[in-house]
Amino acid sequence: MGLQILLYLLIALLIDTARAADHFKYGPSRKYTMKNMFPEHTTEYWNERAQDILKQKLVEVQSPITNNAKNIIMFLGDGMSVHTITATRNFMGDSAKQVSFEKFPYFGLSKTYCVDSQVADSACSATAYLGGVKGNYGTIGVNANVPRFDCMAGLNVGNWVESIAQWAQNAGMDTGLVTTSRVTHASPAGVYAHTAQRGWENDAEILKSGCSSKVNVDIARQLVEWPVGRKLKVIMGGGRSNFRNITVNDEDGIAGQRYDGRDLIEYWIQDKRSQNVKANYVWNRKGLNSLNLNNTDYLLGLFSSSHCPFHGDLKRNNISTLVPSLSEMTEFALKVLSKKNNGFFLFVESARIDMAHHETKARKSLEDTEELAKAVDLTRKMFSEEDTLIIVTSDHSHTMTISGYPYRDEDITGLAADQADDDLPYTILSYANGPGFDNTYNKKGRKRIAPEETIDPNFQYLATVPLASETHGGDDVGVFASGPFAHYFSGTYEQCNIPAMMAKAANIGTFRSGAGVQARPTVMALFVIHFFIILLKTR
Repeated sequence: MGLQILLYLLIALLIDTARAADHFKYGPSRKYTMKNMFPEHTTEYWNERAQDILKQKLVEVQSPITNNAKNIIMFLGDGMSVHTITATRNFMGDSAKQVSFEKFPYFGLSKTYCVDSQVADSACSATAYLGGVKGNYGTIGVNANVPRFDCMAGLNVGNWVESIAQWAQNAGMDTGLVTTSRVTHASPAGVYAHTAQRGWENDAEILKSGCSSKVNVDIARQLVEWPVGRKLKVIMGGGRSNFRNITVNDEDGIAGQRYDGRDLIEYWIQDKRSQNVKANYVWNRKGLNSLNLNNTDYLLGLFSSSHCPFHGDLKRNNISTLVPSLSEMTEFALKVLSKKNNGFFLFVESARIDMAHHETKARKSLEDTEELAKAVDLTRKMFSEEDTLIIVTSDHSHTMTISGYPYRDEDITGLAADQADDDLPYTILSYANGPGFDNTYNKKGRKRIAPEETIDPNFQYLATVPLASETHGGDDVGVFASGPFAHYFSGTYEQCNIPAMMAKAANIGTFRSGAGVQARPTVMALFVIHFFIILLKTR
């Protein structure tokens, strides 16, 4: 055995010497090593690993869980492409390892296009993976009969799409949402809202579009006033400014954005008091941690005037004492929702994965993906696989790719091992377009990048086409499933199949056993009441 190890070391030294001679441009910070990789050099290692995986797969195929799901928890990594997950593996330590949800027994791919667009946004995709219907780009909770920005088409109840949260509520289950974006942003709004324009998060935005804010109800009002939003037991994320008037400052001294004089946070508090339920509003991490869960049936947590910070910035900017992490919010939400025995549906979004990609700040995107994996792992440990279905997916991809033939032990956020044909280094991660273009080119051609630049979390990675904001990608995204009927989620399918499969697993909605298409009296009644209120106000 000692002779074999010595032989391995000799071979490694010869390989390293040859590479150093052939690639004399390598920087010293990117020197290849072979530490901790000796087992992978043997055929037996890979054969034994294949046998272990085969045994696991045989058990999964022979024994899928087919009892009804009591709980459904859907995790969304906004913009979490397959490339993002792959890069996160390396970011967490080694490309051979797996992030928590990659260990789930079943995996599929969903097709993300909108009815009118090959590349989806977070609005039309939310309608698909939460409502089971594909709509137009920029619209939420409505079918494709509603063009974006149409002031009137979105008011037609016949065009509204019910979400799985509504199906769960109709079945007597509790519901909630957690996000690191504004709670009125496109993805979480898919849980409860119906609108022709994703940007109508407050009444001022409706007026800017040239529509009536009396006829069209903004997303923040829908959250606190309309049936599905009102019944949500947990609402946590950012976005306080959409709930308060421009004359009112929030807890951080930032003015609201509403024009109508409403304080929707106070409305939420008073509404819950009128129902005689135990409800709490919190606005920072200290308030969240001091909650008495025995005295909390409804929880509203708004931890920022706009979006919550990037996960890595919580420590870097010393604000982790003010804003809870995604995993912390998720844990509190699960504790509130599991107090009763009637089951629940929870939507959890890691929104800043997407926003970091738009800025071509790849390191921040990977940090938020790692935090999402932590939240998923925490959740899977809290609940039994026998009665709780967990889905982890994305709404769309991004244009980030991994290239450059990096060595296994190279930092994925750093520079490729070789220089390019112009004798300049380039990053392993890069984008097809976006603001990183300014880090890529100047008037003389391509810029030289120093290795230490990529350590900065705000470094913008190379991009080919100049754009102020990097675009989404149109490729399929992964769907990872664990729990009852998780085997439904294998294969490639339309994104709008996801809520149908979740509902079937829990036997709720129009997909429950023996159910046909159901009428929507509560929605129709709401529309009629809203219509007559408008008439009375305009008389």
